[in-house]
Amino acid sequence: MTETETNAYDVVVLGAGPVGENVADRTRAAGLTTAVVESELVGGECSYWACMPSKALLRPVIARADARRVPGLRQSVQGPLDASAVLAHRDYYTSHWKDDGQVGWLDSIGADLHRGHGRLTGPRTVTVTGPDGGERVLTARHAVAVCTGSRAALPGLPGLDAVKPWTSREATSSPTVPGRLIVIGGGVVATEMATVWQALGSQVTLLVRGKGLLPRMEPFAGELIAEALTEAGADVRTGTSVESVTRENGAVVAVTDRGDRIEADEILFATGRAPRTDDIGLETIGLDPGSWLPVDDSLRVTGHDWLYAVGDVNHRALLTHQGKYQARIAGAAIAARATGETLLAQPWGAHAATADHAAVPQVVFTDPEAAAVGLSLAEAEQAGHRVKAVDVDLSTVSGAGLYADGYQGRARMVVDLENEILRGVTLVGPGVGELIHSATVAVAGQVPVSRLWHAVPSYPTISEVWLRLLEAHRDA
Repeated sequence: MTETETNAYDVVVLGAGPVGENVADRTRAAGLTTAVVESELVGGECSYWACMPSKALLRPVIARADARRVPGLRQSVQGPLDASAVLAHRDYYTSHWKDDGQVGWLDSIGADLHRGHGRLTGPRTVTVTGPDGGERVLTARHAVAVCTGSRAALPGLPGLDAVKPWTSREATSSPTVPGRLIVIGGGVVATEMATVWQALGSQVTLLVRGKGLLPRMEPFAGELIAEALTEAGADVRTGTSVESVTRENGAVVAVTDRGDRIEADEILFATGRAPRTDDIGLETIGLDPGSWLPVDDSLRVTGHDWLYAVGDVNHRALLTHQGKYQARIAGAAIAARATGETLLAQPWGAHAATADHAAVPQVVFTDPEAAAVGLSLAEAEQAGHRVKAVDVDLSTVSGAGLYADGYQGRARMVVDLENEILRGVTLVGPGVGELIHSATVAVAGQVPVSRLWHAVPSYPTISEVWLRLLEAHRDA
């Protein structure tokens, strides 16, 4: 491209991660012409630097841990993991950081891909600067959907740039195993990456500013994972802040507020996320660059009837599955408004993203796994609900003992005492990630506790925990 070209579409999608792809899929299915703009790899953060590579790295770690708990098998899996094979497995699932397959999928649904950096340059207008510097102007008859996601947020420590710290991207894509790794943070990325690299041979030091790990879950989740990481050989320090970071003779040196000096080969900052909206032209339509974008339940940006913000950028729930859920809602809403159909925006309608409020599921793929949906006990109380917590030791469930010798875990359901429904469920233990969808159905569907008695769990499986939770609720 050497000259500015103009192309008109019904919908322009800014960002080709899983969220943008799903918006485009829904608008194309409705017959709307759709352009997708992407400056990096089609498939986005999840495919290349987050969900897929992290879980590909974690799967061998968890499988070995589970095997070591099974009689007749544990002696066969006492050796170290084959790090090279694990990293190759990760590379396979990222398609070796090539997006040919994803590009082919976009082509198959009839969406037009425009590679380059896209910026809003006015209402319903996106200007794309291509790799060769040429510009192409895309106009949208009905909607522009901002699906640019989020990026790692780094703290303002002096000299941090010179240290070249890892963010989640480097942590999931490193071609080698660092001998020593400092991990800063106590959330999902921090705990998962500490689990991976400790298992692959790093000596991990985990520094957590707060009182414990996974602060958005029930406290026992972070406690059990901290115990497991410590048992695996990691050095877990809570209530600890980093005051300075330098590189000396190639090594990273972190100094804490307690005066401790910690050396490592690499340092990972897993200290939160920021919206990727700082350079997409928000100022041209009266919005603040770098801000999260507030939306209604149809994902339409407040004050702009043609602009949608879907996925991480609206700050509702920074999870790929929630972003894809929002994308399906947004795509259907865009299509309905474009064709004049009635918008079904009531709580159970096709055009309202209500799951973002009260039924967000999440799995942390550590050993043990932690899974939760809905509100924690503290969150439910803060929201004004009259609730009680019902706890069960998962080791008392018959299926847990069969799953693994010495099974350790805990389950909690938060019961609304006025409505007799569940406000939240948290499970911690090996394999519990596969149980969370049943909890999600119960919470999202507001299934009465009395009705849950008739959802009979198969015996002997870990899902029998549901019966134990109901019994504990009845007997309390």
